Amino acid sequence: MVAFARRWLFIAGATLVLAVITVNSAVRFVSGSGPFLLDPRSMREKVTALWLYARHRPGCFFRGDGDLERLARTAARRHGVDPALLAAVVEVESGTVAHRISWRGACGPAQLLPSTARLLGVVDPFDPPTALDGAARLLRENLDHFHNRALAVAAYNAGPGAVHGTIPVNGETEFYVPRVLAAWKRRYSVHAAAFAK
Repeated sequence: MVAFARRWLFIAGATLVLAVITVNSAVRFVSGSGPFLLDPRSMREKVTALWLYARHRPGCFFRGDGDLERLARTAARRHGVDPALLAAVVEVESGTVAHRISWRGACGPAQLLPSTARLLGVVDPFDPPTALDGAARLLRENLDHFHNRALAVAAYNAGPGAVHGTIPVNGETEFYVPRVLAAWKRRYSVHAAAFAK
């Protein structure tokens, strides 16, 4: 009986490890990079992201992704967000890659978690026009709530509930915000220089 239980536990454990490796390998295949193969975190979100990607990809072969920079500018203007700020968020979030899945299961160019995408009414977070529109709306909400660019960017990364007047120190957001703001300053200065000519 003990031998049977040990064998069953070994098979169950090996199956679980194989499932984790398979999901993380698929995320890495889609994104070109990704989580450590044995990373068991956020498996439900990663599986959901892979399902959303599989649903998105066939149509994408025919219509393409479009110009992410132009789509981000359009979405930002539509919602009254600085286009350089939204472009900076997208640059840091996904490296402006439409088919990116994070180790947490965030999807697409704006790296929306499936749950956040649902709240924003974004059916396909891999579809650049709708994903960037959702990101612009989320950024607009954060800017209206916090009245501070750095805190709005922090809320985009950590969630508004995690921001209480300062940038959260959680091992990610305190590094994320300066990266976005540096990308924003670079983009803003290039944009201003182009208009000065």
